[in-house]
Amino acid sequence: MADATDNTFDVIVIGSGPGGYVCAIRAAQLGLKTACVERRETLGGTCLNIGCIPSKALLQASEKYEEAAKHLGAFGVKVGKVGLDLDAMMGHKDKVVEANVKGVEFLFKKNGVTWLKGAGKLTAADTVEVAGTAYKADKGIVIATGSSSTPLPNVPVDEQSIVTSTGALTLPKVPKHLVVIGGGYIGLEMGSVWARLGAKVTVVEFLDRILPGMDGEVSKQMQRILGRQGMSFKLSTKVTGAKPNKKGVAVTVEPAAGGEAETIDADVVLLSIGRVPHTDGLQLDVAGVEMDERGRVKTDERFRTNVPGIYAIGDVIAGPMLAHKAEEEGVAVAELLAGQAGHVNYDAIPGVVYTAPEVAQVGKTEEELKAAGVAYRTGKFPFTANGRARAMDATDGFVKILADAKTDRVLGVHIVGAEAGTMIAECAMAIEFGASAEDIARTCHAHPTLNEAVKEAALAVDKRPLHL
Repeated sequence: MADATDNTFDVIVIGSGPGGYVCAIRAAQLGLKTACVERRETLGGTCLNIGCIPSKALLQASEKYEEAAKHLGAFGVKVGKVGLDLDAMMGHKDKVVEANVKGVEFLFKKNGVTWLKGAGKLTAADTVEVAGTAYKADKGIVIATGSSSTPLPNVPVDEQSIVTSTGALTLPKVPKHLVVIGGGYIGLEMGSVWARLGAKVTVVEFLDRILPGMDGEVSKQMQRILGRQGMSFKLSTKVTGAKPNKKGVAVTVEPAAGGEAETIDADVVLLSIGRVPHTDGLQLDVAGVEMDERGRVKTDERFRTNVPGIYAIGDVIAGPMLAHKAEEEGVAVAELLAGQAGHVNYDAIPGVVYTAPEVAQVGKTEEELKAAGVAYRTGKFPFTANGRARAMDATDGFVKILADAKTDRVLGVHIVGAEAGTMIAECAMAIEFGASAEDIARTCHAHPTLNEAVKEAALAVDKRPLHL
């Protein structure tokens, strides 16, 4: 244990995002004297302040608006003219953020975690300087500083007319035409928010499909669904510049393979081509911490850097940039520092796109299995054949299960549909426990639920679905 001085701790975590604050809480639970460094005025990092949480608040609010405006009549619910109060919608988002960040502050107090307010920088392998004061860590320093939006040459972000996800959460009015650069998670989520509220939305993607990295069949289905909802797509297209003018922003694009350029006129441009590790100002070089070619902190399977006593988790290291991945790593490294056996199973980390319908996946895609030469069987079940989905008028999408052809072990699950992000949890658990498709098929699922589609897809792996 560390000594009793205020400036010495067992563990110092730099960054209070999902990875950092969870790491700090778990370390404190395990009896380690713990501090967490955060330069923002509030805890929670990007996710709680300007990322996952506020975006989901707006997604939910915009879905309710569209439901009232377009869909409640099908259920026999008569409504008058539906209006949009954008200020109230933003107010709802802000209340949600405030409740969450205050919740983390409460948890710090409850667990005895010290919040060191200010930007942290390494001055030695065991020392962090915050606001001019040096703090020592006897057992370890954990770097959990997250990521920031990836810049694009000739696309100058001002968070007003050319915005990242941060600015897209605070637009003062609904744009007439929103151009989204990037067809990944963030671009589609924020694009769908403003599309539901009345904006024309054009998604420009450099690759030949949206949701790159997800299962190919899922990408195709989602493009069709979002297209029916009014979003348009320019695939295999490169953005060469975006220039604000009196009318809005002139976006210049050309075919990714080369060809004639064209200009798209937009009111607002959302730049969402991915995220890069945020390590500026940490002075990692002072401590001698090695980085990889993509600016990520190099770590081993126990989250150790090349410098004894310095660890890293979350978006600053390799792997998917997901809040829940960072949380799992935070728990694992805290347990390792306490002498326990922390571990993360990267094959069982789900990914979710919170469009409507949602997209969720866990494990391998068909493309990955084919590239690895793995023999597999596929079971699919559409929500059009699910009773609960029909009752909800939410029949878009399907569940697809990929299982090893020899052992029947579940290798991947892909869901497009309402509440897919919730349904994927049982699939992640199945992979975590090494379940077979038959195990899922033999598990009793409540009726009528959307999750019955998971059971039916598992039955379909063995070509014996009951309701198709």
